[in-house]
Amino acid sequence: MSAVEHRYEVRSRQVRYSGRIFEVVSEEVTMPGGGTATRDLVRHVGAVAVVALDDAGQVVLIRQYRQPVRRRLWELPAGLTDVAGEDPAVTAARELAEEVDLTAGRLDVLVDLHSSPGFTDELVRVFLARDLADVPEQQRHDRHDEEADLQIVRIDLDEAVGMVLAGEITNASCVAGLLAAARARDAGWSALRRADAPLPG
Repeated sequence: MSAVEHRYEVRSRQVRYSGRIFEVVSEEVTMPGGGTATRDLVRHVGAVAVVALDDAGQVVLIRQYRQPVRRRLWELPAGLTDVAGEDPAVTAARELAEEVDLTAGRLDVLVDLHSSPGFTDELVRVFLARDLADVPEQQRHDRHDEEADLQIVRIDLDEAVGMVLAGEITNASCVAGLLAAARARDAGWSALRRADAPLPG
């Protein structure tokens, strides 16, 4: 017989900062055994990322500067789910076109992840894009700010997994997406979910 799980209830909530992408809040939460504790957390709009895999078994990676870590990171094409009511697959297709000038004939769900649940509710859905084609030159997105400095490369999927294991790729959604893609490939793609699969939670 298992013990009844404690129900964590929010007794009070104070918004410390509110912006376009996230808000910082302090919540007073009931704890097991009585009493409460204050938890500071970041409520985030969420994001998508895309493992774009070509017919040669190469993945498309970008190298982008990230101010919080003050260096360039290897990442997947990715973006925020900040358009109300937009299907995450539509967001993913748009980011693929805007960041690496590609379209995908097939899109499947690889993995969902909470990027850092100790302090944020950010949920990232990582898609697998296949049947890739180039966006016509005249229709390509004009990239600005950090995106104007993007490096775009294609790397064999197994080599990219090696970069993860060597600590050369540390972006959470990139790590998860590459490992999931390699595992899904080795399983004959049988574990993939449809692009419209419900989000967890």
